[in-house]
Amino acid sequence: MGEVKVIGSTSSLFCTRVEWALKLKGVEYEYMHEDLRNKSPLLLKHNPVHKKVPVILHGDRAVAESLVILEYIDDTWKQNPLLPEDPYERSMARFWAKFSDEKVRISVSNSLPWSEGEEKEKAIESARESLSFLEEQIEGKTFFGGEKIGFLDLAVGWIPLGLGVMEQVGEMKLLDAEKFPSLHEWSQNFIKIPLIKEALPPREKLVDNFTASVSYMRSLASQKQ
Repeated sequence: MGEVKVIGSTSSLFCTRVEWALKLKGVEYEYMHEDLRNKSPLLLKHNPVHKKVPVILHGDRAVAESLVILEYIDDTWKQNPLLPEDPYERSMARFWAKFSDEKVRISVSNSLPWSEGEEKEKAIESARESLSFLEEQIEGKTFFGGEKIGFLDLAVGWIPLGLGVMEQVGEMKLLDAEKFPSLHEWSQNFIKIPLIKEALPPREKLVDNFTASVSYMRSLASQKQ
């Protein structure tokens, strides 16, 4: 069906979710690491709009944006389907995946140390409110997709490692086991699955990246004062 390549970065959990999908489908691929500080002509050619990773190359086709890529993978390789068959359930999986990227990640990011005092407390409360919606979605289930890993599990798969790193750098606690028992349990179990674990980027690298981002944002804030 054509050679598969992934243009990505090991520091991006958006890229990791694409690898997870390909591994779940049993699709062989070549990983092409991108230096995000010196973007390659290949990346700029195949994602000229956003100039971001990940991008999947399938033969002469290029698909960008991780959630779009997940759907492309699911539609192209039918084995081990990621999205539910029922149209309503499919739409809900897409809705909550988008919610995770656009609401949960942003609210968590806003809680990092570039905000302080009352502003930070409000940001933390907003992040916990967002997480509470995901708690409702996973309650009583092994995975968001039911009894096996599905589209939404991959979409929120940044939480076990990514959120933990943000908590460490931000010196805060968001995913509390008492407040979010189901989401916390899912997070602990998901990251231990061999196929999931083997594709995760090194935690130390993510910590370094987030720490650098915080330092940069602080320097910008100090310049405005």
